[in-house]
Amino acid sequence: MTATFEESLAELEKIVARLEQGDVPLEEALDVFQQGMVLSKQCKETLENAEKTLTKLMTDNNEEVPFEEGDAK
Repeated sequence: MTATFEESLAELEKIVARLEQGDVPLEEALDVFQQGMVLSKQCKETLENAEKTLTKLMTDNNEEVPFEEGDAK
């Protein structure tokens, strides 16, 4: 089963918090970091797809498209 965006983001936040504590052994930290990178990529792709969908919907309805490169923070 594929995780939702919210589930992936929550897991990524847990990973970041764990790594920030600094008490994770090196090998484990590398594994956890790699998991975090995978989750980060998944979240980024989900957001990009959502933006494309919204842009298409708004363009199809002749509405102004508010998204510009670099707007996401």
